[in-house]
Amino acid sequence: MYKRLSAILFPVATILLIGALVWGYQENQEKNAILIKAENQYQRAFHDLSFHVDKLHRELGNTLAVHTASTGSHRKGLVNVWRITSEAQNEINQLPLTLLPFNKTEEFLSRISKFSYQTAIRDLTKQPLTDGELKNLKELYKSSAEISKNLQEVQNKVISNRLRWMDVETALASQREPNDNTIIDGFKTVDKKVGEYPELDWGPSVSSMYNKRSVKKLGGAPVTEQKIKTEAARFTGTPDANSFKVVENGRGTEWASFTAQRQGNQGERVTLDYTRNGGYLISYVHDRNIGPKAVGTGKARASAEKFLQEKGYPDLTPVSYDEYDNIGTFTFVSKQDGVLLYPEKLTVRVGLDNGQVTGLQASDYVYERENREQVPKPKLTLQQARKFLNSEFKEKYHRLALIENDMSEKVLTYEFGGSINGSDYKIFINAETGTEETVEEIRSRGQGTRS
Repeated sequence: MYKRLSAILFPVATILLIGALVWGYQENQEKNAILIKAENQYQRAFHDLSFHVDKLHRELGNTLAVHTASTGSHRKGLVNVWRITSEAQNEINQLPLTLLPFNKTEEFLSRISKFSYQTAIRDLTKQPLTDGELKNLKELYKSSAEISKNLQEVQNKVISNRLRWMDVETALASQREPNDNTIIDGFKTVDKKVGEYPELDWGPSVSSMYNKRSVKKLGGAPVTEQKIKTEAARFTGTPDANSFKVVENGRGTEWASFTAQRQGNQGERVTLDYTRNGGYLISYVHDRNIGPKAVGTGKARASAEKFLQEKGYPDLTPVSYDEYDNIGTFTFVSKQDGVLLYPEKLTVRVGLDNGQVTGLQASDYVYERENREQVPKPKLTLQQARKFLNSEFKEKYHRLALIENDMSEKVLTYEFGGSINGSDYKIFINAETGTEETVEEIRSRGQGTRS
């Protein structure tokens, strides 16, 4: 009997063993293929980064080499600087540097990108480069040379020593230093030197982009954790305020805040974020499983508007709509004296399975509302502004809107909605100069949100 049983089980066991070995081999091959692909992508991004930083240095030199009155060459050079810097930023984002302090270099490149773009788009024949801007370009030329040299040193060591980026990623993720940490040390050195560069005068438009919206600028006294529990319970209609757990974030920093959280049934979770000063709600998330779509745009919009009214956000106008993964997202803005205030916006997410609001993002609304400025009067009439539209543009609606332009300036515009070449657009015409400040294509499913 045992012989017969062995005769049956032995071939079966052999087949299973062979199958396991084949499966393990295939899994190992697939894993190695993924690792090789990732390593190749990292190596390509790093070498491209080194190439573009060197190219950035040369392009800055070309821009400085021409006559100070060569506005056409300056514009061309600055556009190239903006393009090259954007490519370098993209390559940094492809490298496993999220756990490595490289933020000074990233911000430095970001400032170069913003500075070159905003300088290039203005009319240099009327506003040529100032002495201060030329001085900036000279400093950037010197700084980019040093960054390029340091990156090329790291690049040479990577090539000569056959260093792997996958080892860097593993070391950073596990908080361990690899045996050869040349790459990590090299990037730390670059970032440290960038942090030591002299501070440049980037101008008000660029600097304003990096002025953090400190909650200390918000009105109201600091609130307590118990106050946050009470507010969270009131907002969500929860009988027991103590069912919320409150955590303070960033104590002593410019962005001190509170997070209130409550665990619900069937894995649901409700999270609310409040500012420490004044206790303003800046974020609400109802995390739950979203079922199949059963609610249309109109009903979802009505649900979002009702929610805002009930929660103390009256007189808001929906200006855009997007839909993803059975969740509809509406953007609302405030209105003052008939003018839409686009910087003062908030977004509402609605589950399209039952029309229930699942999220609110109100940080822009809170900050801008507390720091609202006087809305200027238009210098151009509606008829005068229309003359700056394309003659083939078919207007469907118009309204006044305050927006933030590419120069980070708040400007009053005429917003024209209409169609041209088979697509729908919003065109914002400066109400003082007639300049086309921005153009936005309207997605077909977002048109219903216009009012």
